[in-house]
Amino acid sequence: MSPILLLMPVLLPIAGGFALLAHPVRNAGRRNRVLMLLTVLTSVLTVVLLSLAGRETAKVYSFIDDFSIAFRIDGFAVLFAGMLSALWPAVMLYAFSYMEREERQDRFFDFFLMTYGVTLGAAFSANVVTLYVFYEMLTLVTLPLVTHKEDGDSLFAGQRYLRYCLGGAALALVPVVLVTLSGGGDFTYGGTPMNRFAPELMRIAFLLGFFGFGTKAALFPLYPWLPTASVAPTPVTALLHAVAVVNTGMFSVTRLAWYTFGPGMLAGTWVRDVCVITAGCSMVIGAALALRQRKFKRRLAFSTMSNLSYMIFGAVLMTPAGLLGGIAHMLFHSVIKISLFLCAGAVICVSGEEYIYELDGMGRKMPVTFACYTIGALSLSGIPPLSGFVSKWLLLQAGTELGTPAAWFGAGALLLAAFFCAIYTLSVSVRAYFPVRKEGSPKIAGVSEADWRMLMPICIFTLANLVFGICQKPVIGWLTGIANGLY
Repeated sequence: MSPILLLMPVLLPIAGGFALLAHPVRNAGRRNRVLMLLTVLTSVLTVVLLSLAGRETAKVYSFIDDFSIAFRIDGFAVLFAGMLSALWPAVMLYAFSYMEREERQDRFFDFFLMTYGVTLGAAFSANVVTLYVFYEMLTLVTLPLVTHKEDGDSLFAGQRYLRYCLGGAALALVPVVLVTLSGGGDFTYGGTPMNRFAPELMRIAFLLGFFGFGTKAALFPLYPWLPTASVAPTPVTALLHAVAVVNTGMFSVTRLAWYTFGPGMLAGTWVRDVCVITAGCSMVIGAALALRQRKFKRRLAFSTMSNLSYMIFGAVLMTPAGLLGGIAHMLFHSVIKISLFLCAGAVICVSGEEYIYELDGMGRKMPVTFACYTIGALSLSGIPPLSGFVSKWLLLQAGTELGTPAAWFGAGALLLAAFFCAIYTLSVSVRAYFPVRKEGSPKIAGVSEADWRMLMPICIFTLANLVFGICQKPVIGWLTGIANGLY
């Protein structure tokens, strides 16, 4: 396939964002129409490419020898890019309503659009060099979104975000260089032979890459940037910190584990056990910290840390069953968590209330929003027949089937984290429907549902959550093919 075709959905939103940044459209309505047109066009181009593209590699530019920028679409790329193309237009619509009263809207939407193209570039990467380049670009293009409000909290969040992500990228650079020098930089399911350096050195390099790329996935102990970044506008926290940024971290770790080093080098080694135990600790620590949070969005941010570790736990088990559970949770969690963040944002936008104890009686004022939130909370807690149960069950099976002490530790951590998840998510619903104060908070007397631009994406993602849970067999069948390297 021509490199130009693969570059189109990557370059279109990036070029569009730069153009709008240089020449802002002063009329907000016209600007929003241009933004939505570019977003939808990017999604359509992406879907067409995912449907028609073969498995050949398209090299765009070569720095020297094996250090090149190249794109390729395989099954894992189809999954990640397909998720992005479905989610981005809906959240863009939500953002139009949410950001109406915010300042610096032009800059926000320009970088929001550019982030779409950068994330697609990571999804289409054919080798570790390309993935690393877009991983770094993602940090830079999302920084203005994290610091959008330009107050003390957001500037502190931006500094922390930059420190952690650049530090993680420095760690990840070690395996990128060693793998490329060994001739194993191209992504191939099951890994590629790398004989230039000693196997033990390469395993240590993988461990550095695991924590480096895992920084964006909020792995313990490199998670503090994620809850701090929840001060950003809700469209940012919903899409970037529940889908794009954190899933790029998970996507990168999985590419490194399964498509670069492979089970042949990692399975049965101490490095795998370290990774599995780290993921298990992150599950429980993230869930325990979520329990302590009094702010609505901050609680969901720690929940993201916990749930991203479920995915990484499945990937680093280094079995097809574990990979299946990891990528299934990647898909289902994205739909669930984005709906929860959008619900939280709708509540904050219309009521101004950010703390959970202020939500007394809100369920009656915003019945659609809290009905959708409750369905998402039940799913995230792993209640059948919702989609969250399906992926957690697959992960639990994979851990117990492997049967190593580290895998059993991870399976136990998953159960404990799921129990905590039920408490910290459903307690919000209980408070909204059964207020501690019978009259509810006096501040919410005039509160009503958000407008249709907020409610429509919330309802769409809630419906998708229900469909994935009830009709999960074809989805799991397709994901099984990806996990076994058939696509």
